[in-house]
Amino acid sequence: MEAFGYSLLFLFLFLLLCFSSLSPVSSAFSNAEAASIAHRQLQALSDKGDRPDDFEIDVAIANPRLRRAYIALRAWKKAMYSDPHNFTDNWIGPDVCDYHGVFCTTAPDDPSINVVAGVDLNGADIAGYLPAELGHLTDAALLHINSNRFCGIIPQNIHRLKLLHEFDASNNRFVGLFPDIVLRLPSLKYLDLRFNNFEGALPPALFDKELDAIFLNDNHFSSELPDNLGNSKASVIVVANNKIRGCIPNSVGKMAATLNELVLMNNVLSGCLPPEIGLLGNATVVDLSWNSFAGVLSKSLEGLTEVEQLDVSHNMLTGVVPGTLCRLPNLVNFHFSYNFFKSEAEECVPMSTKSTAVVEDKSNCLAERPAQKSAKMCAPVVSRPVDCGRSKCGSSSPVKPVPKPSPKPSTPPRPPPSPKHASPVLSPPPPQHSESPVKRMRSPPPPVYSPPPPVHPPQPPSVHSPPPPVHSLPPPVYSPPSPSIRSPPRPIHSPPPPGHHHSLPPLPSHSEALPPVGGLSYASPPPPFYPGYN
Repeated sequence: MEAFGYSLLFLFLFLLLCFSSLSPVSSAFSNAEAASIAHRQLQALSDKGDRPDDFEIDVAIANPRLRRAYIALRAWKKAMYSDPHNFTDNWIGPDVCDYHGVFCTTAPDDPSINVVAGVDLNGADIAGYLPAELGHLTDAALLHINSNRFCGIIPQNIHRLKLLHEFDASNNRFVGLFPDIVLRLPSLKYLDLRFNNFEGALPPALFDKELDAIFLNDNHFSSELPDNLGNSKASVIVVANNKIRGCIPNSVGKMAATLNELVLMNNVLSGCLPPEIGLLGNATVVDLSWNSFAGVLSKSLEGLTEVEQLDVSHNMLTGVVPGTLCRLPNLVNFHFSYNFFKSEAEECVPMSTKSTAVVEDKSNCLAERPAQKSAKMCAPVVSRPVDCGRSKCGSSSPVKPVPKPSPKPSTPPRPPPSPKHASPVLSPPPPQHSESPVKRMRSPPPPVYSPPPPVHPPQPPSVHSPPPPVHSLPPPVYSPPSPSIRSPPRPIHSPPPPGHHHSLPPLPSHSEALPPVGGLSYASPPPPFYPGYN
């Protein structure tokens, strides 16, 4: 009970800070009002937040599952204390299927009734918290609340959402340890917790769960990567911009058949790069930049035959950059600047005619190359090379490439459903008929708030990582490089549609990552095929 009391006190203080710092666009709260809001959430949590299915309501709804959804959405509406775009203005009355951001379809187990199949509030800039009554949305296949100002913690009752396939809580102000409750969601495939204030350890169980995408970047996680990292079947793992320390586990090679993108940039990882990284023959993006890796580049990295973006810049690597890496068949960008390499193959010299990839080699220890470190800076590192065979990170055992599995035929995407509601923030929900599955709303990429890094000392930018496609669609790739030699590490960005000129919008610059003010409109891809909704 004492520990529970401390947890409540911590939550109370954080909510006080959270609500007292709301944007001027939203209704301003005094400290007393913020304290009252926090106290009300604590009261809801103190009785574990559960509500019986026969909870008294003031409207008649014959469908018991829509009745439970009404209870959940009404409680959520009351837990919202700022809605500057009036996104939930029509959350009134019993017809929950007409609520903005709420969409219904026929129940997977009973085609004679409609159920709430998903809620999408992306980019609405709503301030509030998640009430425990969300556990009544038991038919929801997706819950998207990207780019709002929801505070506090993820309620335990969401474990009742047995059909939840996608949970996107990114770009909010959630706090506390990793929300283990998401690991109890049996149908979850897509998890996005980036741009929040979660901290502490990454649970090993996360990498044993059958997830297709894991986005944890821009939080305050500070543990080592669990040894069972390689058990993950995810196609994309992004843990950038945290405080993850220690080694990359040798188990990383076990993800050879499934992993498309691995982004570990801007942590405090160290030791040698395990040669098992070379087993990731299906990976198109491997970004290990802005860490403290040492030693040499393993010959096994030649196994990255599908890699398009390879970034090991801003580390303590030394030795030779081999030409075999710069001749990888699909390589587009290879950045190994800001290390201590003392030699590079001719193919790895920027603008070399022997390689089609864009290469960056500045600030190394390369003779006859411009913009390199001084001999005084290079000597202490180059003269004392790290023996990776004896390092606690890395492995001296030979690494055998894993044969690639035969590609599975992919199901062509369905065309987008017809609009039902016009919304100032989001794409409209699908119509209510049996042929429309739950519509997946692509979460907008959180904005990059860090300014370009200065030359001395360099500072890493935030990761600009959009959600990957699910269900065997092509993974996102990095944006095309800039010709400037002083460009920062490349953000991840989905490619433009064929025939469309690719350009990124200007990015704001702030001292810290805060949820944005005001929502933006993003196009939604065709809906995936959710199990049960067909």
